[in-house]
Amino acid sequence: MITKLNLASNPFRSRTLPYVLAVVLLFVSVAASLLCIWRLRQNSDMNEIALRKNREMQAEITRLNGEGEKVQQQLSPDQQTLLIASHRLVANRTFSWSRLFADLESVLPGGVSASRISVNNVFKDGDSTKAELDLSVLSRDYQSVITMIDAMNSSRLFQAELRGQDLQKNERVVYTEYTLHLIYSPASGYPAASNGDLAQAGGNAQ
Repeated sequence: MITKLNLASNPFRSRTLPYVLAVVLLFVSVAASLLCIWRLRQNSDMNEIALRKNREMQAEITRLNGEGEKVQQQLSPDQQTLLIASHRLVANRTFSWSRLFADLESVLPGGVSASRISVNNVFKDGDSTKAELDLSVLSRDYQSVITMIDAMNSSRLFQAELRGQDLQKNERVVYTEYTLHLIYSPASGYPAASNGDLAQAGGNAQ
């Protein structure tokens, strides 16, 4: 006699499968935790290395600054003057005088003309090179000069300050010469001065 079994009333059950899945999940969790811990330790080590190098660099900068101050204190007045002149020479060689003249022309209105430019100093301010200038301009209209000063200060290239004015007469023409003090800060990205620029500066900065 053949007995038919009803498999639906007695489904297949695996008692080991849940344990296997639990073990797999536990292994994955442990591996992920270990990976996170390893990454954290790696980042911590890198940060510590960067901080140590930064401290070493700061200590080296402090040491070099101290040595530089000691050297300057040992210099004679003539040697200090020569050192300052050398720094100015380096600054001059990295300064674009043709760019200065172009920037001046861009802010000079039609009724104002430059008569004299005197370069008092060229100096480094951080990574940029700046110039301290005395500029004399001629104009018959005071308001044009004020407009020019406003344009200079708005351009961020010049810091302009009116220092004086002197009434001038040339035959039948009456005009005024205005003297301004300028701090010129050329925009970054312009090329350094060439020998031609320096020669031109020497001829114009009288």
